[in-house]
Amino acid sequence: MTDVADIADMVLTDARVLTPDGIIDGGLRVSGDRIDAVGPELTGGESLAGALVVPGFVDIHVHGGGGHDMSASAADMTSAVRFHRGHGTTTSLVSLVTASVDALCEQLSWAADLAEAGEIAGAHLEGPFLSHVRCGAQNPDHLLEPDLTAFARLVEAARGHLRVITIAPELPGALELIDAAVDAGVVAAVGHTDASYEQATAAFERGATLATHLFNGMRPIHHREPGPVLASLDAGVPCETINDGIHLHPAVLREVLARGADRLVLITDAIDATGVGDGEYVLGGQRVWVRDGAARLENGSLAGSSLTMDSAFARAVSDGVTVQQASAAASANPARAIGLGDRGELVPGTRADLLVLGADHAVQRVMCAGEWVETAQ
Repeated sequence: MTDVADIADMVLTDARVLTPDGIIDGGLRVSGDRIDAVGPELTGGESLAGALVVPGFVDIHVHGGGGHDMSASAADMTSAVRFHRGHGTTTSLVSLVTASVDALCEQLSWAADLAEAGEIAGAHLEGPFLSHVRCGAQNPDHLLEPDLTAFARLVEAARGHLRVITIAPELPGALELIDAAVDAGVVAAVGHTDASYEQATAAFERGATLATHLFNGMRPIHHREPGPVLASLDAGVPCETINDGIHLHPAVLREVLARGADRLVLITDAIDATGVGDGEYVLGGQRVWVRDGAARLENGSLAGSSLTMDSAFARAVSDGVTVQQASAAASANPARAIGLGDRGELVPGTRADLLVLGADHAVQRVMCAGEWVETAQ
């Protein structure tokens, strides 16, 4: 990226700007990589001809895209991140599926390099401390019971850039691992779990603060055993949702929203097939078939998605979620979930990550840290 000191102030006017208080008619002034001002009084600069401007998307759960698997190589990780940036994701956590600890350490080192270069916000480990019963597309050959020594190795390999780890709280030693994650400044998420309501609640009481793709990879709700889904909602934590029309019914989004506007988090859980199309792929050493956009293992388990954040956002709005709620779910809520208070909203002082939307809320232009970047065609 260009040195922000070399970027002149930029004024964008004649726009409808989505602020935390609603949509205003006005504009924004960008200074370097920050938003300097937002309001109706701004004049001059570049006219956006009435277009809607929203915060850049924050995807905290993504495995690949544009034909690139983030776990394949450092180059593939970079290319996948940039593919999603073209679809409006200005902040990414690279998500790593279950693999051997040695392999995960190598992948975390790539993520650390990217984070230190300013390309990503860090890494999310989706495993290896997950349930065999609810492993979904995670490779069962590499699943482990919680191991503090292995966790310490992973933290060291990430060089301070491990932001989230998903844990099945019913496993022996899981609560102690949550303690270690909290002590290391890592967000502990509950997911890929067959936990009871009580076991999941114990994890949230211990310090877990996120639910990994709510409903998917979890024991389902039963009227006598509500399981981790209702435990997550009752705990009041942010809940990831894969809004691709395959993983969840639209009513699920509305139910999460009914618990509070800050609960809903849109993610992609995208794999390398995203933007490529149907065919045969590999995820975590397992073959994946994509048909009509749905990615599945041979046994029928869903294996991530072919979703981009612009599609998740637009689908949420078409399903009855307000633009303001959908924007929060795609930007502010995930940013807060991983401790990024400097982005996700269009207010002075935040990072200048913004999207110019056209008809049907399609992304027309993407600004990341004060720079216009190439959008998807």
